[in-house]
Amino acid sequence: METSLDFSRWREKPNGVAYRRWVIVSTGLNQVLRTRFFRALLIGAWAAGLLIAVSVFCFSQSLATGGWLETWAANLGPRPAAVAKALGAVVLMYPDLCIRALYTSLFWLQSFAALWISLVALTVLVPQLITRDRASNALTIYLSRPLTSTDYLIGKLGIILGVVALFWTGPLLCGWILSLMVSPGRDFLLYSLSPVGHALAFNAIGLVALACIALGVSALSKSSRNTVLIWMGLWVIAATVAGLPHAPSWIQRASFSRDLAELRQEAFRLDTALLEAVETLPLIDRSFTRNLAEVGRKAAPVDTAGAAGGLAALVVLSSVVFFKKLRPE
Repeated sequence: METSLDFSRWREKPNGVAYRRWVIVSTGLNQVLRTRFFRALLIGAWAAGLLIAVSVFCFSQSLATGGWLETWAANLGPRPAAVAKALGAVVLMYPDLCIRALYTSLFWLQSFAALWISLVALTVLVPQLITRDRASNALTIYLSRPLTSTDYLIGKLGIILGVVALFWTGPLLCGWILSLMVSPGRDFLLYSLSPVGHALAFNAIGLVALACIALGVSALSKSSRNTVLIWMGLWVIAATVAGLPHAPSWIQRASFSRDLAELRQEAFRLDTALLEAVETLPLIDRSFTRNLAEVGRKAAPVDTAGAAGGLAALVVLSSVVFFKKLRPE
């Protein structure tokens, strides 16, 4: 796909800085949304967001008096019915822990799908950011017009921001808002604010990291094929090597996907939510309690500082590459 910018109207509005930047963003996003591949990814991303609302609805309806769980358990006999009523009573007694753990788990799972879909989308988008402009000498033409390097940078960042918003932020917020609309009370709003804040914080970290790395990779080569190979190497190959047993710490931190996975654990603190539930809630089944505690321990972050440092180094290095290449050739 070739990017085509209309410079004729810029001459009529030489001071239209916001307009110039919007042309770059809107042109890039329009080209992205024209393809069936991106539309399919978009459907998958929003389906993952809607699952948040569906899960909250099922949770609230199943534990409500006369709900699905109570009705189903009553058909199985007195003991399952008593267990179902006990679960409903636990939620009523500890709404903060139960609802917070529910939303934390749902947002944590949604972040996996959203990040993966965003990375797939960026694999196709990366060559369109700067690589093709350098290969066709369009960058020289753009920067010799009223377009400045700042306009160009903000425009390209806007394309990435739009893609991440469509595939990650939008589905997250939509799923959360819809879940509040189908929830039975204000407790779901009150106790979901902290989890959604953590989810948006991780979303912001991912956006900054992916934007800088994508721009740096796109600026490295004039060949779209080489750009995709470099991106896949930094994403897939680096993650595979970092996941090998006894891999050196510097290799692990050189993988931005591994760094983001570690920072995800720190942002959501799923381990804290699960362990707090194990210690506080009167859980009936001991085996379930042990399994929940084990999941919580496995979800604990182990190298947050190292992951943050590694990701920051990749962001700085990518930015240096981008600004070095952002000049007429």
